Amino acid sequence: MRAWLFEAAPRGRVAALRTLTYLFIVFDLLVYSSWVRTRGDVPTELYQPLWIARVLHLPAPGSILVSVVFWALLLLAPLAATGRFPRLLGWLVCAFYLEWLIIAMSYGKVDHDRFAFLIALAVLPTVGRARHGDREPSEAAGWALRMIQIAVVATYFLAAWAKIRFGGFGWMTGSVLARAFIRRGSDFADLIASVPYLMIAAQIGMVTFEALSPLVFALRGRNRYAAIAFFYSFHILSFATISISFAPHLVALTSFLPLERVRPITWLRQATTRRQPLDTLEPVAAEPGGG
Repeated sequence: MRAWLFEAAPRGRVAALRTLTYLFIVFDLLVYSSWVRTRGDVPTELYQPLWIARVLHLPAPGSILVSVVFWALLLLAPLAATGRFPRLLGWLVCAFYLEWLIIAMSYGKVDHDRFAFLIALAVLPTVGRARHGDREPSEAAGWALRMIQIAVVATYFLAAWAKIRFGGFGWMTGSVLARAFIRRGSDFADLIASVPYLMIAAQIGMVTFEALSPLVFALRGRNRYAAIAFFYSFHILSFATISISFAPHLVALTSFLPLERVRPITWLRQATTRRQPLDTLEPVAAEPGGG
């Protein structure tokens, strides 16, 4: 078990995942969950703190607290994305983002698309320094990536378990998707709804996929990448039909990919060199004896 949990992985994979994760936080603050800023104007009587907020005795969010968390993340996340001071900035971003989620989810609705993303924020600082493109294997990097991968798979598996636990096996043959299509469906959803029994098949397939998701760990090479591609296609289909986006989860899902091949600085330098005007290049010396 230890060999599996600490299977060495390239440090460059962690470096790329860090950059992607921290930059996503900027998108999250400004676009994806910008609505969280309105929580500061909501009456405190509606605040129902999560268990962790009660344990830590966190105050009810007001306009000042929400603004402090927002601007702290907007400043720290891009700095952390550079890879400088990975532990200090990483822990600060993790702490502030946890508070951001507590503020968001303490009003009666808890989304499960943030679980693996939050685990990523918690474990990435433990690796220390890592450079883009670095293929040096590291057990610390391997452990951090494995924790994120386990969180990703647990999100699927526990979703299947929750469906059966609270809805019974009748969940798969019920009208769950029909209600979802009525509430927030699209033109594409209407095409699916027009095919008899296709929604029932989709529900059975959904629970089956989620329950079997741990099998991804038994796959290697191209087979694993094909499985990850299927995971992404599942979310694309969900968004296309009922507009449910799992964007933070999809960021964490990249922990299965060979991100050490992503070298943005090198690519930028190569692109700059190719576009350099000819008159700025150094002249080539004439060969001896040339006419």
